Amino acid sequence: MRIAALDQGTTSTRVLVVTPNGNADIQLALRHQQHHPHPGWVEHDPLELLNNLQRCLEATGRVDAIGLANQGESCLAWDARTGEPLSAVIVWQDNRTAAEIERLRAEGGERLTLERAGLPLDPYFSAAKLAWILRNLPAARRAQRAGRLRLGTTDAYFLDRLTGVFATDVTTASRTSLMNLATGQWDPQLCELFGVPIEALPEIRDTVGGFGEIGATPVTAAIVDQQASLYGHGCRNPGDAKITFGTGAFALTLTGEQIIRAPEKGLLATIAWQIGGKPQYAMDGGVYDASAAVEWAGRLGLFSDFSELAAFDTAPAISRRLAFVPALSGLACPHWDRSAAGLWLGMDASTRREDLCQALLEGVALRSAEVIGAMDGFLNVTDRLSIDGGLARSPYFAQFLADALQRCIVTQRFDELTSFGCAALAAKGLGLELKPPRNTSTEFRPRACAQEARQWRETFADAVRRCRDWR
Repeated sequence: MRIAALDQGTTSTRVLVVTPNGNADIQLALRHQQHHPHPGWVEHDPLELLNNLQRCLEATGRVDAIGLANQGESCLAWDARTGEPLSAVIVWQDNRTAAEIERLRAEGGERLTLERAGLPLDPYFSAAKLAWILRNLPAARRAQRAGRLRLGTTDAYFLDRLTGVFATDVTTASRTSLMNLATGQWDPQLCELFGVPIEALPEIRDTVGGFGEIGATPVTAAIVDQQASLYGHGCRNPGDAKITFGTGAFALTLTGEQIIRAPEKGLLATIAWQIGGKPQYAMDGGVYDASAAVEWAGRLGLFSDFSELAAFDTAPAISRRLAFVPALSGLACPHWDRSAAGLWLGMDASTRREDLCQALLEGVALRSAEVIGAMDGFLNVTDRLSIDGGLARSPYFAQFLADALQRCIVTQRFDELTSFGCAALAAKGLGLELKPPRNTSTEFRPRACAQEARQWRETFADAVRRCRDWR
């Protein structure tokens, strides 16, 4: 028995093949281009992504089931009859709808999105992007008049093209601002608020179930990448949490059958997964720029190889009042402020590029600490926090995060946990339980005292205040 998990992410597409005895191997990983046609815009070519998925499928050989993990809030339009894309993929980081979001907020629209979708008004989510497509792209309007318009997140496009099934799963739909969190269905009032035709949206299905076949192989699960990661980390009980440090940093804490709404803290209520019609909910808090900030620093020439970020020969930069706020795309949880800008603060003539890199890693960790701190006010978040993603490979970063949070931080040698979670859910569609992959974990326990960590967080909070209202 072999299960394939297609993980279509922000910077790459990969496929993991898992067997019930715990073997798990990436068969192929392909990077794709990021397009920035205007300041604040981020796009992908949908045909490039689709081609990369097809190449990944070809690399798997024979498999018994397929799962699909997707970017979440990235979305597009396409023609129902021909499958031709009618827009680029507008990526979750894209900020082009900021003015429209502010208009909706001024008109009181956020009350409805918080009440129905559990989400604040923000360009991050799909709804305003889909409305932008209709307002600005004549091809989309022509398709709507002809009754051929399809609007959706990337998973719906891929499933439509690969299996002929026009559907999305409930976790992905919960990231659009168009789904009613309580009913798990598209909400007519939310669609009207944003100007998105409800008839152009895909059917919402359980996370585990039937999503058609690719060739003769059933697609038995579809899910947002961060929720797949939560499942892959083994989180099953309320309070279990993980942080994935990919392009952004995304913390999720399972809340079970309880929907926790905390808009005043900038936390999002979302669906972790739904199996057999029974939703499991989660609290979500994001940091827009994590590895994206590190890659940006690399392009600036601050370091030449990631190994340079493994250790530093000085005390933490924040203890020397050198801070970096990773707000290159603004601030997400708990601030939700797109006016904020990236900021280094505390430099003098002796500051070295190594110091700037150290402050950058600490800034991502301290932003993540803000998110977990907000979650702590609502339930007992685990004191043993599992992390994955590129930054988790830096021992300095993991240790600093443990110190800042005053928690045990656990990293895994096998870090394809998003793909594994997707594969495990796909296996459930066949009635199978996958064993966790053979793995070695490393624990980082706090070395700094609680008072020192609190001082770091207070210094960083001052830096965050200074970066706001800049744009």
